[in-house]
Amino acid sequence: MKSARGRRAFLHRSAALAAAGIVEQAAALPALGRSGTIADVRHIVILMQENRSFDHYFGSLNGVRGFADPFPLPLPGGRTVWAQPADPASPAAGPPVVLPWRLDTGNDFALMRVEGTPHTWPDAQQAWDHGRMANWTAAKRNHSMACFDRADLPWQAALADAFTLCDAYHCSFMGGTHPNRYYLNTGTIDPFGRGGGPALYNDFDDFGPAQGAASGAGYSWTTYAERLQAAGVDWHVYQDLADNFGDNSLAAFRRFRDAYHGRTTADRALVERAGTTGAIDRLAADVQAGRLPAVSWIVGTAEGSEHPWKSSPAQGAEYVARVLQALTSNPEVWGHTVLLINYDENDGYFDHVPPPAPPSVRRVEQGRFELAGASTVDTTGEYHLRLAPGRETEAEAQWLARPYGLGPRVPMFVVSPWSRGGWVCSEVFDHTSTLRFIEARFGVPEPNISPWRRAVCGDLRSALDFRRGDRQPPRVALAPVVDRARLARELERTRRPTPPDAPRAPEQAQGPRPARALPYRLQAEASADKAGLRVRLRNTGNSAAVVHVMDLRRLHELPRRFTLGPAGELQDTWSADAEQGLALWLWGPNGWHRRLSGRIDATLPQVRLLERPARSDLELRISNLGPGSRSFSLLARRYGLPAPATFSLAAGGHRRLRLPTGPDHRWYDWSLRMLDGPPFEWRWAGHLENGRPGLSDPAMHGPAVLTTDDTAWSSLGG
Repeated sequence: MKSARGRRAFLHRSAALAAAGIVEQAAALPALGRSGTIADVRHIVILMQENRSFDHYFGSLNGVRGFADPFPLPLPGGRTVWAQPADPASPAAGPPVVLPWRLDTGNDFALMRVEGTPHTWPDAQQAWDHGRMANWTAAKRNHSMACFDRADLPWQAALADAFTLCDAYHCSFMGGTHPNRYYLNTGTIDPFGRGGGPALYNDFDDFGPAQGAASGAGYSWTTYAERLQAAGVDWHVYQDLADNFGDNSLAAFRRFRDAYHGRTTADRALVERAGTTGAIDRLAADVQAGRLPAVSWIVGTAEGSEHPWKSSPAQGAEYVARVLQALTSNPEVWGHTVLLINYDENDGYFDHVPPPAPPSVRRVEQGRFELAGASTVDTTGEYHLRLAPGRETEAEAQWLARPYGLGPRVPMFVVSPWSRGGWVCSEVFDHTSTLRFIEARFGVPEPNISPWRRAVCGDLRSALDFRRGDRQPPRVALAPVVDRARLARELERTRRPTPPDAPRAPEQAQGPRPARALPYRLQAEASADKAGLRVRLRNTGNSAAVVHVMDLRRLHELPRRFTLGPAGELQDTWSADAEQGLALWLWGPNGWHRRLSGRIDATLPQVRLLERPARSDLELRISNLGPGSRSFSLLARRYGLPAPATFSLAAGGHRRLRLPTGPDHRWYDWSLRMLDGPPFEWRWAGHLENGRPGLSDPAMHGPAVLTTDDTAWSSLGG
């Protein structure tokens, strides 16, 4: 228990805040508790910031899936997703393609306040384009490709270096702020309209009027705060009611609105927790007095939000630093706390990773969906099947049957004594993962979360290690923020930057990060039949996963997506051109990649790759189905693995080969080429998971891969 004098001293010190000291102080404080499980967590604090994509902030950061991703999505014309066609509405004098380029705030600090981009449900669907992602700049403008690097975001980089950064955390919804915050606070946007939804836009910014026709407006489905209240779990929303940027999404719900204006009296306790003023100063007082609730949501100010319109990365850094200072001011409280810092949506800023999503709908006939792909997991509630009230227009109807999400990646920091060490966690998460983390700790279920999201998105426990909370505190780069925030505050307006006249590939810094263990184990096998190439997908891991498949010969077609639950198995067939064959590009979580390319005939060998976690290696099984002998070349593309090998198999012959993975990190990238008969190549890349931590991809550094031609793909092994 701290005295009033101690609290005043704390508030006085915060006026001269230096981010370096706060990060190092937080990283040095130990975890408390004896169970070595999530039961040691007493406080979960959620701070949701505004409108930044992962690549926009961290594409150049070392040790995460950023600019040097070896398998970026293919686009028509031999380009990859990094080389977007220029916005046709922009001046014609610019370059024909737009690459990510740095907003160099060291040379021009005014770039700290870059202008926002379109970011609503329609333009998000246009940019995503069923997962082809070839229309980004036309929907989001050229400056959506602009990005920062470590020198521009010293506080954010220091936080990532000290704690855990999630590089597969996606916003929940392809659209704007409020729908994503509804997923954070309720697990849904009410797709079936049972409580006033589906909620696709920013329709309610505050608690509404006390009287009048709109006084009874608002959504009526149940929020997670209400469930906590009913279960007797203490919770609170810390905010400044006069300046919360309209980001307290509980204000959109009728039960809270009516209680706030005194139309009901039974729910006064809800208003006392969600509708009163008291931001960081109250948070600090509660921490020092030892009365921090079990679950807290922090709603930032407009200036602290990091939103491109009202804020900046520098101003957001100062706000987050003050939150962290408040939470660490009482080591006894901090030793039992997990702080989750995420971003509601990407604005329109580009991110290169195709979001895991249910299969796209090719067409609807007699009420039945024809899907581009399949799912072994129930997808109920994940498709837009009902127009929102008041938006029954032809323009809105064109988006019916589209998946709601997941949306693009956004940054997510897990800051806690149990997450120290500069880790990266690459399990797929979204905003409902925060609710599931609270579920896991306090046992209050959220039935609004759909079965598909529960299967595909983790519950964040993999981002922490409750058995090793006392790791040696890391050394972090110093990152003072007050002066940078002041300079940003003095900027009079935002800037719309223009791409450089001579674009060049963005680069990612070198150096892996310690990586959390992941639950993924996927297999893909191919066989030829009369229809073409049949691919069988299997999931032998402990979590559902989405596999995204494109044919480089037919990029105009819808990508096929396959959701495989644990023990799930799916198969599909791709027809092949008699002369050119096909080139299938398969992409799954954490860099899992398979490529099947060449001409197809009935004698295509049977090839199967098995991961062997206990041995940290792979087993390749080959059966020659042809009438004659076949020769093969086996090539290790990266990681300093053995030199190429050539061998032959007689007709009807079988062979098993051991393929090693990187000795220090278990990453692999192998290809097998058939040297006679119809040309064909198999390629396998990814990370072998064995339930233990590892390293992020050590080959993921340097310039981005900009083309998908055979030479460029082969050069990855050079």
